[in-house]
Amino acid sequence: MSTILAKPDSLKNVILIRVLPLLFWFLGVTVFAWAVLDTRFRSAEGVLTGRICLPLSMGIALFIAGYTVAGKLRAFGFWLALALLGQAVALQLIQAGPYMRYQHFLPLSQIHPLLLSFLVVQAGLVVRGLVERWSSIGPWLRKTFKLWQLIGLGLIFFLTSATVSPRPSVYAVELIFAAAVQAINLGGIILAVWALPVNALASAKMCFERLFGPATVPDETAAPGRLDRFALLLAVWVFILAAALNYYAYQQHPHIPDEVAYLYQARFLATGELTQPLPPVPAAFDFYLMHFREQFWYPSPPPGWPAMLAIGVWLGAGWLVNPVLTGLNILVGYLLLRELYSRRTARLSIFLLALSPWYVFMGMNFMTHQFTLTCALLAAVGVAWAGRTGRSVWAWAGGLGLGMLAIIRPLEAFVVAGLLGLWAIGLGGRRLKVASLAGLGLATILSGALVLPYNWVLTGSPTRFPIMAYTDEYFGPNSNALGFGPDRGMGWPIDPFPGHSLLDAAVNANLNTFSINIELFGWSTGSLLVIALLLFAGRLRRSDYLLLALVTAIFTAHIFYYFSGGPDFGARYWYLMIIPCVALTARGLQFLGQQLDARGSRSILGDARVMAAVLVLCLLALVNYFPWRAIDKYYHYLNMRPDIRYLAQEYNFGRSLVFIRGDEHPDYASAAVYNPVDVYVAGPLYVRNLSPEVTAQVAAAYPGWPVWLVDGPTITGAGYRVVAGPLAPQELQGR
Repeated sequence: MSTILAKPDSLKNVILIRVLPLLFWFLGVTVFAWAVLDTRFRSAEGVLTGRICLPLSMGIALFIAGYTVAGKLRAFGFWLALALLGQAVALQLIQAGPYMRYQHFLPLSQIHPLLLSFLVVQAGLVVRGLVERWSSIGPWLRKTFKLWQLIGLGLIFFLTSATVSPRPSVYAVELIFAAAVQAINLGGIILAVWALPVNALASAKMCFERLFGPATVPDETAAPGRLDRFALLLAVWVFILAAALNYYAYQQHPHIPDEVAYLYQARFLATGELTQPLPPVPAAFDFYLMHFREQFWYPSPPPGWPAMLAIGVWLGAGWLVNPVLTGLNILVGYLLLRELYSRRTARLSIFLLALSPWYVFMGMNFMTHQFTLTCALLAAVGVAWAGRTGRSVWAWAGGLGLGMLAIIRPLEAFVVAGLLGLWAIGLGGRRLKVASLAGLGLATILSGALVLPYNWVLTGSPTRFPIMAYTDEYFGPNSNALGFGPDRGMGWPIDPFPGHSLLDAAVNANLNTFSINIELFGWSTGSLLVIALLLFAGRLRRSDYLLLALVTAIFTAHIFYYFSGGPDFGARYWYLMIIPCVALTARGLQFLGQQLDARGSRSILGDARVMAAVLVLCLLALVNYFPWRAIDKYYHYLNMRPDIRYLAQEYNFGRSLVFIRGDEHPDYASAAVYNPVDVYVAGPLYVRNLSPEVTAQVAAAYPGWPVWLVDGPTITGAGYRVVAGPLAPQELQGR
């Protein structure tokens, strides 16, 4: 009988240890099944939408609760699950989607009552938890920071939480709401790491030190070294992640107008040609950045990035070029950071870089910026190694990187060349030998001068860039020039004001700073607070000032450009700031850990608590932010879709004319990228259906070619749709 009737305590333990975990896990599986099967989480085409990220996070939160409910990590598991759900709910309140716009929170009147209720409950729990621990938090804050430092940190935290809106009242309300959401999530992270038992932290501390290096370092003396397994594994990780995102989310297809031109230009270069004969009816083949002249046409962007992309195109894997560069930049970035910081700081920096949505999503696309970073890093490493070893060969290598950078993005090349030139003559670093200085300068000039014959062939002048000739002709003189004035700008809808002025520059700076705060790490607390902590309260070192000089120079140079870069892939015009951002974040985290240990924290494990918080935030970004951004924004971004290549196989277009009905972008541009390089030889040939007259001219230029009519996404509201075909040219009348 005694074996049947369990004692109350024993029954309670059985429920706690056996029943509750199973119940949480069962509920987690149920939520996963609901998310997959419920059509409310799919579009009309049956594709998953960003809404599915919330139930997926719910399921993971339930698994966390099941794993921790019966042990010493119960309190930590509770706050971790709450933080996970808190970020997932916050993301559901954001208006982003696959559109050309900056993200904003929904007005309070449009937020679902259940989501708003969760935020209220989360806020109550976090505030209560912080109040209970304020007797420890308050004194530490007073000992560690001065009042002006706390005010500065608060302003950075507040002002970067949302971006400008056309109506100031709307902007003010969103700032308050967004900052409150960030603050709630920050409080939740603090409570989560506070709840970690000391023995768990001690074990974590040993793991962190094996992974990154000793936490207690007397100074930030640089520790030059070779690549190690840690850096190699991170490089492989980001390559796989960027490639997977390109394959599944980006669908190996360009989504931004510039990317179409880059791929077209890469295909020209892969065949060994700079231009192609003019199409028979140019208007029917026209899309952004394609320049038509008397006898030929060509893409107008600078040739540096398309030349690199052409290697991948020639190998049949153009979509893998940026993922490869993403992995390479981890390695070169690590080598550079080892020249500036300790091994621990360098490792922590590239760890943060490998988990940065800004970095990884930039590695997913077909844009220029990842290769720009590659060349800038190679140039900096070359100068650093030339100074340390005295070998001129590294200065020549650095000059080649600078010259290539000038052929990709000349403005960034100007900034980097100026800073590296100062570094090379001894300002902030070792002065290079005369032979190395000469090699750096000559290599830069010789490699950068390769663009001069390119310009001459295309524009008739070695100093006139094709992109400037294109914008001056199609958008007006000085439309793409640096400086201020009413003639700047191309009329983009998201350009805040006509022309360019200091007011535009201020708005652009706000947009880009906000983007970095959101995209740099995808943290629910914002990404800039730790950098602000270092700047306001830390002790800056020489290497920090070097990186801040780059940030300042990039910021200053772009004051004079009319456009912010738009919402595509974060603050992409400021992309060279990403290495300074991750390194200064690593320095800020180390400073915070030291302050926790030195200012009366609960134990001597302050650095371990900080690193635990970083891992929690990165985990949340991987679970919440990465899939949400990939699904909600970049899948069919700007309505660009690869459907036409599938229709070509399904309907066997073959050697035919395929008239695309719809707008230039996305309808025609999304199909035109699959045109043959020589539009006179093979098919299918995708042309724009502009008017009956143009259609007749195109059909007459290709006698005997069958014709198809296809409606684009802006007409169908979904994918491409074949309307008619194959038709004889005379059957086109009236269609």
